[in-house]
Amino acid sequence: MADTSRIKEHMEVIGADGAHVGTVDGVDGDRIKLTKADSGEGSHEGHHHFIPLGFVADIEGNRVRLSANGDVAVSYEEEADSSPTN
Repeated sequence: MADTSRIKEHMEVIGADGAHVGTVDGVDGDRIKLTKADSGEGSHEGHHHFIPLGFVADIEGNRVRLSANGDVAVSYEEEADSSPTN
């Protein structure tokens, strides 16, 4: 697994196939929080989405590369409303 402590705000998140998945807003626990403006499509637009850190394969410059292709990674995104509450 990659050194996820290197993930910073505004980094691009790409799938293993190079497809754009989103833009990092921050790291929230064991997930990458994507920016609202660049996260989700259709009825999922305008919400923060999250990608599990376990999907991170590598950090290449200003890009976070996932172990899954972009279309697969998007299907695993979680909306902010579905995140656990304390």
